[in-house]
Amino acid sequence: MRYMMIMNVTPEGAFRAAEEMDMAAMFAAMNAYNEDMRAAGVFLSAEGLSDAAEGFRVDFDSTPPAVTDGPFAEAREVFNGYWIIEVASAEEARHWALKCPVGPGVTLEVRRINELADFDLPDSEGLRREQEWQAANG
Repeated sequence: MRYMMIMNVTPEGAFRAAEEMDMAAMFAAMNAYNEDMRAAGVFLSAEGLSDAAEGFRVDFDSTPPAVTDGPFAEAREVFNGYWIIEVASAEEARHWALKCPVGPGVTLEVRRINELADFDLPDSEGLRREQEWQAANG
């Protein structure tokens, strides 16, 4: 099973990290964490994201969809990065989430990534292409 661990950081947590953390030490701790997951064979990918001020949102509640540039004043947390891991169970995903070297102002949301088998899909050319793509890029 694949899980995504989504890092959400409050504005206060981001400010505290920028003001109080040694960035080299933070990157070293994250690198060690990622290496532990690689050694255990569960690490698939991870990425950090730029500040929300560089992003935008597309809201599909209107036609045409509305685009809003960041930063987003109403945001209480900002999605700052993620890991994708492949583990045997939710308990193993929990184990790795609890080991993440983050501190106050940070939460990890852990969610299982759906597989095509989770859906009752009729056999179709589109489904076969998706299965081939997933097998090639798995």
